Amino acid sequence: MFDFAIIGGGIVGLATALTLGRRQPGARILLLEKEFDLSLHQTGRNSGVIHSGIYYKPGSFKAKFARAGARSMVGFCEEHSIPHDICGKVIVATREAELPLLENLFKRGLENQLNVTKISAAQVRAIEPHVRCLAGLRVPSTGIVSYKKVGQKYAELIQAQGGEIKLGTRVEKIHERGGVHVLETSQGPFEAKFIINCAGLHSDRVARFGGADPGAKIVPFRGEYYELVPEKRHLVKTLIYPVPNPAFPFLGVHFTRMIDGSVHAGPNAVLAFAREGYFKTDFNLRDFTETMTFGGFWKLASKNLGEGLKEMHRSFSKAAFTRSLQQLIPEVQSEDLIPCKAGIRAQALQSDGKLVDDFLIIKGRNSMHVCNAPSPAATASLEIGQAIVEQIPQAETKTIVAA
Repeated sequence: MFDFAIIGGGIVGLATALTLGRRQPGARILLLEKEFDLSLHQTGRNSGVIHSGIYYKPGSFKAKFARAGARSMVGFCEEHSIPHDICGKVIVATREAELPLLENLFKRGLENQLNVTKISAAQVRAIEPHVRCLAGLRVPSTGIVSYKKVGQKYAELIQAQGGEIKLGTRVEKIHERGGVHVLETSQGPFEAKFIINCAGLHSDRVARFGGADPGAKIVPFRGEYYELVPEKRHLVKTLIYPVPNPAFPFLGVHFTRMIDGSVHAGPNAVLAFAREGYFKTDFNLRDFTETMTFGGFWKLASKNLGEGLKEMHRSFSKAAFTRSLQQLIPEVQSEDLIPCKAGIRAQALQSDGKLVDDFLIIKGRNSMHVCNAPSPAATASLEIGQAIVEQIPQAETKTIVAA
């Protein structure tokens, strides 16, 4: 019998187990992960950015958690000697129509209490000599790290605290017996007094296993990246982002210097035909059917048809992808780009077609379910873990963090 069972071995599940063990050192804590290694999905396939929080709605959990998370993540990396770099980033306007949007983003950064500076095109070139733009913003608190390495350190600390981690253990059903949760898994049953669902791409399904209604469905979007060939890495010094289109829910293709010195370009964002569909040819009938029969998806698609078609075109046309990157760095050529691994964003979508724009954590009967934790969840993982642990004593079913 365990006091707590955490489902999901990504960075949010690991941070929650770590925080819980620190808060309740005598508790028996079990973490279950269906894969045979930790952090194989969103945690191990993201761009490794320590986000500042500039994009998020002031007062939202994303904004508050990202700002606090950037500090706590850097502190954690320093404490445990995890390589990281607070290199900063520039956000640039390349067209006249983007200048008012850049100004709005600057104001949002100030509202989010960030150190953000308006800079001229010449000042941008002093930071990123190969960028061509009209104006930009400098956000010095943005950094880079390997979240897979952060997750590995979380796991080491969990086990040092006495927590148990079981890999290759897929949760297939949850039911109650005598007031205790019984988790039926691929490795047999486990009993726990309290369960915390951090199952990422499958979090909505696990919530329903546990009798909770997240009020949304996970729709998977694949982010496809290219990598600059080594001899062209000098074109990017830090992180280079375009001004995001406020009518489209993704940030647009950008350049990210990774902690290993490589430079990734992307992502575009296209609907995936499987929740773990990292390749264009990946297809899962159940996942595909759930998306195609969900009215909320078609409402979202109809509102974003134009941008969605552009994303699909970039997915199948390297030339189109290259042209998008050339808006930031004209020197980049198609032959400078090689494909690298894609990621999947587990995005919660409501039946009215609106994306769940904030972190979404549902409280159930002796359970909690993290049902929307896209970027900046890795940056804010310790803050999310703390928010979950602080809410555990409550008993009623209700939404405690939502858009």
